[in-house]
Amino acid sequence: MKLITLITTTALLGSLPAFAGGNHDHAHAHDPMHGGVVVEVKDIDLELVAQADRIQLYLRDHGKPVDVSKGHARLTLLTGSDKQDIELTPAGDKLQATGTFKLDSGSKAVAVVTLPGKAPTTARFVLK
Repeated sequence: MKLITLITTTALLGSLPAFAGGNHDHAHAHDPMHGGVVVEVKDIDLELVAQADRIQLYLRDHGKPVDVSKGHARLTLLTGSDKQDIELTPAGDKLQATGTFKLDSGSKAVAVVTLPGKAPTTARFVLK
């Protein structure tokens, strides 16, 4: 019994480095296509493009645009001690809001994206 436990433990511990880095192979890059900041959540790339008068959120699934025509997102923007809650709505191939937004390098944003038939997705961004 001890031998089986030892073999099982060794096998499990030996596989940890493969998961520890979070790296995975797939056929798409995570580079920004619109000049924004990209994060990956559940195999979906979310690219946040933040400007002083416009916030845009693009979604890609394995490199292909996600249909956001019936979706929306709630974005919380944190810049220093300022906090803004922003509602993004469909605008062509992206979710978008217009207005006046306080942005700095290092501003943080949390987006909760809701698409029909899917559980909400939460993504965290740090602006450059």
